[in-house]
Amino acid sequence: MRSSTSAVIVSMMLLVMFSATVPRAWAAVHGVAGGGGGLLHIPSAVSLAHCPSQCGNISISYPFGIGPDCFRQGFELTCDTTTHPPTLFLGNSTTQINNVDDDGVEVVASAIGFNITLIPGVHTYTRTWEAPIKGVMLYAYNNLYVVGCDVDLYLLSHNTTDLIGACTSSCADNRQTMENTNVESCQGNNGCCRISLQRDLQAFWLKLVRHDRAVAKPDEVLPNVKVIMSQDYDFHTNDLYSSWVNSSNLQGVWLQTLIMDQPSCESAKVNKDNYACSDESNCVNLLLGQGYHCLCNSRIDGNPYIRDGCIAYNTKVNEDCVKSCGNMTIPFPFGFEAGCFGKSNFRLNCTANKVTVLDRGYAQYRVTKVSLDDGSLTVSNMLNDTSSNNAQITVYTAQYKDRIMYLDQAFEDLFDLSEEDEITIRWVVANLTCQAATRSATYACISNHSNCVHVYRGKILLGYRCKCNNGFQGNPYLEFEDACTDINECLLPNYCNGTCQNFEGGYKCTPCSHGKVFDQTKRKCVMSAKQRNLLLGIAIGISCGLGSIVIALGAAVLANKWKKGIQKRIRRAYFKKNQGLLLEQLISDESVTNKTKIFSLEELEEATNNFDATRILGRGGHGTVYKGILSDQRVVAIKKSKIVEQTEIDQFINEVAILTQIIHRNVVKLFGCCLEAEVPLLVYEFISNGTLYDLLHTDITVKCILSWDDRIRIAVEAAGALAYLHSAAAIPIFHRDVKSSNILLDDSFTTKVSDFGASRSLSLDETHVVTIVQGTFGYLDPEYYQTGELTEKSDVYSFGVILVELLTRKKPLFINGSGSKQSLSHYFIDGIQDGALKEIIDSNIVEDADQEDIDDIASLTEACLKIKGGDRPTMKEVEMRLQFIRTKRPRRTQNLHGNDGEIEALLSPNARNHHEHINLVDEAHLTSQGISWCYSLEQESASSISLPR
Repeated sequence: MRSSTSAVIVSMMLLVMFSATVPRAWAAVHGVAGGGGGLLHIPSAVSLAHCPSQCGNISISYPFGIGPDCFRQGFELTCDTTTHPPTLFLGNSTTQINNVDDDGVEVVASAIGFNITLIPGVHTYTRTWEAPIKGVMLYAYNNLYVVGCDVDLYLLSHNTTDLIGACTSSCADNRQTMENTNVESCQGNNGCCRISLQRDLQAFWLKLVRHDRAVAKPDEVLPNVKVIMSQDYDFHTNDLYSSWVNSSNLQGVWLQTLIMDQPSCESAKVNKDNYACSDESNCVNLLLGQGYHCLCNSRIDGNPYIRDGCIAYNTKVNEDCVKSCGNMTIPFPFGFEAGCFGKSNFRLNCTANKVTVLDRGYAQYRVTKVSLDDGSLTVSNMLNDTSSNNAQITVYTAQYKDRIMYLDQAFEDLFDLSEEDEITIRWVVANLTCQAATRSATYACISNHSNCVHVYRGKILLGYRCKCNNGFQGNPYLEFEDACTDINECLLPNYCNGTCQNFEGGYKCTPCSHGKVFDQTKRKCVMSAKQRNLLLGIAIGISCGLGSIVIALGAAVLANKWKKGIQKRIRRAYFKKNQGLLLEQLISDESVTNKTKIFSLEELEEATNNFDATRILGRGGHGTVYKGILSDQRVVAIKKSKIVEQTEIDQFINEVAILTQIIHRNVVKLFGCCLEAEVPLLVYEFISNGTLYDLLHTDITVKCILSWDDRIRIAVEAAGALAYLHSAAAIPIFHRDVKSSNILLDDSFTTKVSDFGASRSLSLDETHVVTIVQGTFGYLDPEYYQTGELTEKSDVYSFGVILVELLTRKKPLFINGSGSKQSLSHYFIDGIQDGALKEIIDSNIVEDADQEDIDDIASLTEACLKIKGGDRPTMKEVEMRLQFIRTKRPRRTQNLHGNDGEIEALLSPNARNHHEHINLVDEAHLTSQGISWCYSLEQESASSISLPR
C-alpha cells in the first residue's frame, strides 16, 4: 500500500512537471516579463520595433512576444534571464521554446513526456495534456512514442472517447529491451511502439493498459513506462530510453498557432477589428470550429500576422546592412539582418566567432562559399566529427527530402554529396518561370544588364534565378547602376592577340594588320622597322604641313592686327578731321559732361548690329536714322549724316556744341555724337509714338480723330520750342526745316521738335544768313527760296503751314479736286480771301471748336504765311497768341473774355514791344489735359526725315 501511494505521488509530480503552469510568482522570481491582455488587431512592423526580438539565441516573431503591446492575445512569452544562455517559455508555463519560425506560424517546444510508474495489481493508467497557452496546439506531424513492455496505449481526444490512435509494445526481457530501443526500431515488438498524430490537437488524454499476463505480484518491482511526444526526426541517438532519462537530448515538439477569439475564418472576417490575418495572407480553419490561423499566399514568405508582412521578395536593400562575416563577403540576396536579405530563406547568421551559419531549424551548416554565378551554397556540417556527419547527413537527406521540400520551397534540396566534408546546395529565387517572374512586382533580376535563367533538376523545372548578361559581371540582384559591370576582356590574357576594342557587353579583336606583329609584353600590335621608317617620313611631312598652317594662321593674325591698327588710325584721323578735339573742348564744361557724350564707332556699331538694315527707322535728304540699344539698355535714334564737305563739318561741330546746351522739354534731346566715321553720327533720344504728320494724314478709319484742344496744345508746344531756339538759346538757331514730320510725339504724347540737320546758328549781332536753299517743298519760305537769305521768319512761314495742316488735315502738297498738285498754303490763303474758311477746314474742328477760336487761329495762320518775312510775327509772338487762344477757351465758359485787342495787336509787325503787357498763364495750364484720340501705337519710323526734299 505504501509503495502504491508513493508511485501515485511520483506520477502526479511528473504530470505536473510536464503539463501544469507555474504561478505568477515564478515569473517574478526569475525576472520574466508577463501580464497584459495582448493585442487584438493587426500591428505594423514599426509599432513592434520597441519589442524584444530575441531571448538568448532564439529569435521571436509576432504573434508571439514579450512585454506589453508586443504579442497577440494568448501568445505571451517569458524570458528567464537568470540562466545562461537565457531560456524562453510559453506564457508562465514550464514549456520551454527552442525555436520560433520567422512567420510566427510554428514553434518548436520542449518534448512532452510522461513517466508512468507501474504498480503491481493495477493495469490501467490515464494521463492528460493541455496546451500551456490557448494560442498553440500540437502539429499533426508529431509522434507519440511508448517505451515499455507488454502495454497498450490509447490516444484519445480531450474529454471525449474519440480515439485518435493506439499501439501495443511488447518485449521479451523487459528493461534490457527498453534500453536498446531506438527510433528506427520502434515497431511494437521490441519494447517500443509509435502513434502518429492524424490531426492537430490542443489537448489529449492517454489510457495505458497492461496486459493481463504481465500483472506482477504485489511485491514485484516493475520498470517504468515512458510516454514521449516529439518530432519524428529529433532523436539523434540509438537509445530512446536514455534520451528520456537525459531530457536535454530531446529536441521537442512542433506547435502551431491557433487564433481562438473567433471560431472560424468566416466569423473572424466579419469582425474586422479583431481579424488576425494581414492583407495578401490566407485564413485557414482549425480544430473544427475552435479557431483559425494565417498563412502567406503561395510562394510568398513573410509574417501573415503583421501589416504588409507577406512579401514575395525584397528588392530594396538597406544601406547600412552588414555585408561580411569574418573574412567572408555575403552578397545579396543573402544577408544577416531584416531588410538585408531577399527573403527569409536567404537569411544567414554570423556567430560570435565570425562564422557564417545557415540555420534551417532542423539542422545548422557552416557556409564556406556563396556563388551567384551558378546559384549555389557550399556548406559543411556544424558537428566536429565529420566522419559520422557525412553518413548522418546522407541518411537525413535521403529520409527527409520530401519533408524539406515541403517546408522550404526556396531551396531545391539538391545535395551533391561526396566523400569530402562539404555539401553543395543549389537554390532558386522562387518556384516561377521567367515569364511569370517578369510579370511579378517582386521580380528579382533588377540590375541593368541582367537576365533570368531557369533552374532544372533533370527535366523538372525548379524555378528561376538571375545572372549578369554575357560580358558583364557582378550582382544581378541589386538595382545600382554598377551592379552588373562590363568585363574588359582586353585586359584579360589569351583573349585577343591583336588590336582589342572593348565595348559594353563584349569586345572586338582585330588581328594585327600587314607588317605588324603582336607584342606579348606590351599586349599590342607593333610595327616593323620598314613601317617605322615610313611613318617617320609621313610624320615629317605632316609636321611640315602643320608648320605651314601655323605660319599661315600667324600671318592671318598679324594681318588682322595690322588691319585693326589701320582702322584705329583711320578712325582717329576722322575724329580729328571732324573737329573731335574742338568738340571735346566745347563740351568739357562740367555742366554738360553728364549730358553729352562722344561715342566710339564701335559702341554704335554694336548698338545697331553693325548698322543692320532692319534697324533703319527712316531715310531722308540729310541721312539715315537707325534704332539702337546702348550698353546701358537705353533705346536711342542714331542719325548717320550725309555731310561730306569740310566747311559743313565745321558748322556741324559748332551746331552740336550748341545743341548740347539746349535744355527744353519740347526739343528732342541729344545724347551725343560719334566723330570716328567719315561722316558724323548723332545719338538722339528715341521717340516712340510717331510724328504729327502720321497723326494727321494716316487713314482716319484706323486712328481716332485729333481733338481741337489737342491740336492747339501741339501747336503751343511746337511754337514754344521754336521760340526758344530763336530767342532764348545762348546763340540764335534757325531750324530751316520746320514741318509736321519733324514734330514727334513721345510716350506721353508730348511734342518734341527734331531734325536739326539743316539748322543754322547766328551770332548775336546777325539777323540773317545767306546759305544754299534747303528745306521741304510745301513748307519752304518763298522769300528765302528767292533770295537765299535765311531768317527766323523762314521758320515762322513753315510753322504757318503746320497750322494749316492742323486746321484742314491736308498734306502740304496735295491733289485738288481737278486732279492737279496744289500748295496747301496757297489753298488756305485763297479760301480765306474767298470767305470759304468754313468749307476748307476739317469737319471735325467745326463740330468741336468755337467759331471765334477758329477765326483766331486762321488769322494767326494767315499772318504767318505772309509773302514778306517782315510782315510775319516772330515765333515768340506766335507762341503767346496760341497760349492766349488755348487759355481763352476755359475762360469763355466763365464769361471771362480777355483783352483781345491787346493780343490782336501782336499780329502787327510794329507790336513787338507790347508783348510784355500780356499776362501769361501759369505753365500748368499749358500742359496736356490728356490726348483725346486713340493713337498709341509705337512707330519706330518716328524719324525727322520721312519726307523727300
